[in-house]
Amino acid sequence: MNPRWFGDDRGNAVVELAPVAIIFILFIGLLIAGGRITTANLAIQDAAQDAARQASLARDPAAAQAAALPSAKAALAGDGLDCQPAVTLNTAGFTVPVGQPAAVTATVTCQVSLSGLSAIPGMPGHVSESATASSPLDTFRGRNGGAA
Repeated sequence: MNPRWFGDDRGNAVVELAPVAIIFILFIGLLIAGGRITTANLAIQDAAQDAARQASLARDPAAAQAAALPSAKAALAGDGLDCQPAVTLNTAGFTVPVGQPAAVTATVTCQVSLSGLSAIPGMPGHVSESATASSPLDTFRGRNGGAA
């Protein structure tokens, strides 16, 4: 046997570094996914607040619904989130008599894309995020109550 082959450590560092590099790359991918989801959640919360505010300015449930969706879409586009939001409103506040406090609640749901992170094992292609916000109706402003 050639003693030169037994004592040679050349190339060991590359072999030892490979598993560490894979774990590091997976960790960075998870950080990016977490950042995307967090940023999207903040944008969706902002959109829900905007939708609730615009709905609270309306005089009836139909006008509230008509105002909420475009407002949510504009807020999401302004925050750079590309998704098709679903907006559901609770307009029961329009049935409350004038002079009593009432509110409109908006829930915005969006599919957040995680494409580009498919190299991470087990990472879904998208996640569904939603947020809910309420906005008070003017206590002394006339309301055309309708079905909630």
